Amino acid sequence: MNYKLIALDVDGTLLNDDHEISEQTMETIKEVASRGAEIILCTGRGPQNSIPFMEKMGLEGYVISHNGAATVKVDTKEIVHQFPMNPAGLEPYSDFCRSRGIHFDVNTAFGMFVDSVEGLQVEVRSMYENFLMLPSDLPAWSELQDPVVKFTMFGESKVIDEAYQELSTWTHEFNMLRSGEYFIDLMHSDASKGNALKMLATKRGIQQEEILAIGNYFNDITMLTYAGKGIAMENSPLEVKAAADEITLSNNDNGVHAALVKYCLS
Repeated sequence: MNYKLIALDVDGTLLNDDHEISEQTMETIKEVASRGAEIILCTGRGPQNSIPFMEKMGLEGYVISHNGAATVKVDTKEIVHQFPMNPAGLEPYSDFCRSRGIHFDVNTAFGMFVDSVEGLQVEVRSMYENFLMLPSDLPAWSELQDPVVKFTMFGESKVIDEAYQELSTWTHEFNMLRSGEYFIDLMHSDASKGNALKMLATKRGIQQEEILAIGNYFNDITMLTYAGKGIAMENSPLEVKAAADEITLSNNDNGVHAALVKYCLS
């Protein structure tokens, strides 16, 4: 199959555990792109800390960011589409986090906000540094100049597991999902990687069967099942592997490289 659109998750997929793209993977992606395939990143990150990876690889095009909540053009930073949330509906979640000491941030397409930057704990600040971001102080909802597209909770795995179990008993107006071992994300009910990928493919005139997607976590399932070929990393949870068509090597073993060689360069 000649895949025209390649959707790559970033953390746990494109990047190894040191948050780096290997030279081998980068060269393989460049080769696939040179043969005419359109490469996009489809990530829980925002555009400001995912676009630099596209630029590093010398690629233009698009990033689907915030788990599908905002799609952005790489060269112009234009927001092609976004799913705005109802900020008032987030109050119970911010109250929930504050009452349990769970860190949270609020995201617009290009902005990230926390209760207090100065009060960030060391491990939280380190997490933001790893993700190439430093948030700003959260103003009142009415003072935010851009739409909110994602609300993220962050904490130790056990804490987040327990929070997810409790929140799963709530009735939600939002799409709630686990985007990583230490994260819970809330977005607009229609926002998902799969839905954003479908919208972008339609805009680009690309058929579903012409899409290959590679990912490793629960927030990737919608894009893996939408794509004509969905590939899970070896480091994926069992449920993600079950949703995929194929399994490649882990993110520390150049799994993206192996999958692209097999399905795009062979």
